Amino acid sequence: MKLSPRDAPGYFANPEPHRAGLLIHGADAMRVALRRQEVISALVGPEGEAEMRLSRIPAADLRKDPAMLSDAVRSQGFFPGRRVAFVDGAGDGLAEQIGAVLEDWREGDAQVIVTAGALRAGSRLRKLFEAHPNAYAAAIYDDPPSRSEVEAALEAAGLGNAGSDAKADLMALARALDPGHFRQTLEKISLYKLDDSTPLAATDIAACAPAATEAAVDDMVDIVAEARTAEIGPMMARLRAQGVAPVTLCIGAARHFKALYVAAADPGGVARGIAALRPPVYGPKRDRMQRQAQHWGAARLEQALSMMTETDLALRSAGQSAPAMALVERTLIRLAMLAAR
Repeated sequence: MKLSPRDAPGYFANPEPHRAGLLIHGADAMRVALRRQEVISALVGPEGEAEMRLSRIPAADLRKDPAMLSDAVRSQGFFPGRRVAFVDGAGDGLAEQIGAVLEDWREGDAQVIVTAGALRAGSRLRKLFEAHPNAYAAAIYDDPPSRSEVEAALEAAGLGNAGSDAKADLMALARALDPGHFRQTLEKISLYKLDDSTPLAATDIAACAPAATEAAVDDMVDIVAEARTAEIGPMMARLRAQGVAPVTLCIGAARHFKALYVAAADPGGVARGIAALRPPVYGPKRDRMQRQAQHWGAARLEQALSMMTETDLALRSAGQSAPAMALVERTLIRLAMLAAR
């Protein structure tokens, strides 16, 4: 039987133990692996592997020994509870062996969980599970997670008290990161909020989300964008002491002003433009960038980008004689003066 994309997440969280098997297939190996982890954990519990109720069978091993899966499905362990025989990385070449095991499957046998890469509609393995009356096939697509999936992930991480702004930021984060990195970020936020009963806020997410650039470079860019000209010299000294390369600073500044330009030039307004940025920005940083984009306007930001492009070309020019960091500092001062007009 075929699991629809709408029904699949619910089944992964609460699989039916009396089914003979489940095929999970898709182009993104990380997404497939996370779903496989979820369904196996729901079937055998956190101690299933330690209690030898989970048999892992690589597809290459099954090709060498066709009886491995049948033996794993029927073998009885010392511990009571549901059992799973997991075949990793299967393909159409194993359809016949897996099909024979599914046909012989009886109540009380281990459930067969199979993962595979992207399978065409005409795939023998896919057809086997989709046509079987007591097994399921679920295709995993690269679509971003739905709001309900993000909320379920928050509950699982102990972050069910998230505010509306925090949920909006997490939705943006889920669209920007791959599933594995998103799960790691949720774990990081969960640890950050340990023993903290206050609702999850956008500032908490901003503190834990992956950073796009070094904090010191971000500080310099904000100084320039907000026309705090007197602070440029001391910050440049700090950047030199940290060993930040002039090209790194130039690229960081150009990226920031490009993001501001995209937001300022958005036909739906600055707020919508900021919300559409990738990677997304959160909490106070988002509000700060929105104020900067509104202050500069698209026309002046276009001038700023032109100045940064000229500086970048000068840094890469073989005939450039001026010290590179001094060249970048001069451009940043000019940008700060432009912002002050």
